[in-house]
Amino acid sequence: MSGGPRPGAPRATSYPEAVAALRARGRFGIRLGLGRTRALLRALGDPERGLRGVLVGGTNGKGSVVALVGSCLRAAGIHEGETPKPHLVTYRERIRVDGRPIEADAFAGLVRDTLPLADLVARRLGPPTEFELLTALAFAWFARQRVEVAVVEVGLGGRLDATHAWDGGVVAITNVDLDHTEWLGPTIEAIAREKAAIVLRGDRAVTGTAGEALAIVRRRARRVGATLVEAAPAPVRAMDLDGLVVELPGLGATRVGLLGRHQAANVAVADAVLDALDDAGIAHVGPGARRAGYAVARWPGRLELLRVKGAGPGGADAEVLLDGAHNVAGARALAAALDELRPLLRGGADAAPPPVTLVVATMADKDVDGIVTTLSSADALRGARVIATRVAGERALPAAALAARWQALAPRVLVEAVAEPAAALGAALAGGTGPVVVAGSLYLVGEIRARLVDDPDLRDPG
Repeated sequence: MSGGPRPGAPRATSYPEAVAALRARGRFGIRLGLGRTRALLRALGDPERGLRGVLVGGTNGKGSVVALVGSCLRAAGIHEGETPKPHLVTYRERIRVDGRPIEADAFAGLVRDTLPLADLVARRLGPPTEFELLTALAFAWFARQRVEVAVVEVGLGGRLDATHAWDGGVVAITNVDLDHTEWLGPTIEAIAREKAAIVLRGDRAVTGTAGEALAIVRRRARRVGATLVEAAPAPVRAMDLDGLVVELPGLGATRVGLLGRHQAANVAVADAVLDALDDAGIAHVGPGARRAGYAVARWPGRLELLRVKGAGPGGADAEVLLDGAHNVAGARALAAALDELRPLLRGGADAAPPPVTLVVATMADKDVDGIVTTLSSADALRGARVIATRVAGERALPAAALAARWQALAPRVLVEAVAEPAAALGAALAGGTGPVVVAGSLYLVGEIRARLVDDPDLRDPG
């Protein structure tokens, strides 16, 4: 491929131009491999080499573990950086320091300084993708900000993911399930091998995997001489709309500010990661900071309950539950959470509770039938109104096609198609007094959340 700036390629000088340049990189799609990222990091002066911390992989729960660990580090007064993904509202969410997204001017400056280096890399190895560029930008910013601990989320798989160009000393693999099979392989064993490859010699590793996947992670740890801690889900003592209370070693009953019983597995992994960071001499987070951090942890768009004033019929307040649930495992967790949470949500205590309205979109390359079948199994969705919609992008399944799958596979619900997400949300809020659930795609969740939550940190300059 030819190197150097291509005719018409955006060159970033302002924040909107920086975003345009990144989106242009998106046309290169997913191209697994570490060569371009390593070359780009070398061109930036290897900023990742001075960073220590944890690389978090797995099929689901990666972002929750990042959020939990980051929250505890901040509670302990430790200067930390995170790379949650994907972003919901702004690209700046992908690079966070001490819980705040990078400022727009700083982000634009990073992109402006790095694009010429990316063009040089392209001459030898092909153009870096959007994700590879974002990964390099994050490490460069963390180094510039002199963060003490980096908490980095794997993008796709592990072995060939851009983040694997870095070894921070601690790694975590939350779980393994079927997702991205076209890239990672068609079986749990194949996917587990890809994810286990982030465990490198001398690392301290933590995993919440089970069964065949756990056996593969164990073998990998033995092969490279890494210590491995297996974190079983924490016992759940109580659940409510503010999160759950779990039992953790050395902490006892501990409040976790994330919704859903499945978070008991994620907080167990997060707690073991904090132990590993301590054992590695990277960071010490004591019991008080852990309790405080877990209690205030937030992970937007993942079983996030919003109370929207005046948005319901007749100006009533509305409850909107946001969750990506973009694969079968995520749908399974959401279905279980809905059944447990429905009695606590609006109208849940009524003798005849009002039906839930589900606004849903998905990507055509996902296991759409598996997601539909799994979600529709929830008792909380019996008699629900399902509004199928579509987000932007070539991969998105058209609303009418998604509605047809729901009609074929979920006879217990009432289905309609509304092509535009904003109109689908409006119809959901106007159409009933029960809670509204938005799920199936983090792109959909991000678009809806941007309409319902005015967060000053996420406002981008025009």
